[in-house]
Amino acid sequence: MPQHPTSPVVFEPEYLEGFRQIYEEKIVFNHTLGLKLVSVTPDEVVARIDMRPELVGHYAYNRIHGGVISAVLDAIGSAAVMACLAAKHMKESPEERLERFAKLGTIDLRVDYLRPGIGEHFTIHAHALRVGTRVGTSRMEFRGPDGTLMSTGTGAYIVS
Repeated sequence: MPQHPTSPVVFEPEYLEGFRQIYEEKIVFNHTLGLKLVSVTPDEVVARIDMRPELVGHYAYNRIHGGVISAVLDAIGSAAVMACLAAKHMKESPEERLERFAKLGTIDLRVDYLRPGIGEHFTIHAHALRVGTRVGTSRMEFRGPDGTLMSTGTGAYIVS
């Protein structure tokens, strides 16, 4: 179950725009991958990536490279942790909550490749399992165009 405050939290538009800028633009590798956020809530972060020739890992099958899968799982796993952390600190300004990204880093990442990544686009879903004062953990899913589960991941992230 996702860990977040019991009251429903709605992020301000300026926080969501700053969050989007960080994940889609300021993290240049995410921009190179074409990662786009679909939704950001304290409960779940969803993103999308479109298949492109630059992302092919196996030319004969036109399947996405496993490194791309692990990179987007890692990115969205950390995003879920940061969204959950932000929901715990709603008394801070949006700018103060966005500044917390400066301390974010991946500690551990596990990826299970369940099916070949073949499709025109993919969605990545993540939710925080636990977010403490120093470390947050999340669970992620990489899904095909029809929702088929293709890969899963778990991640641990330093947040302070």
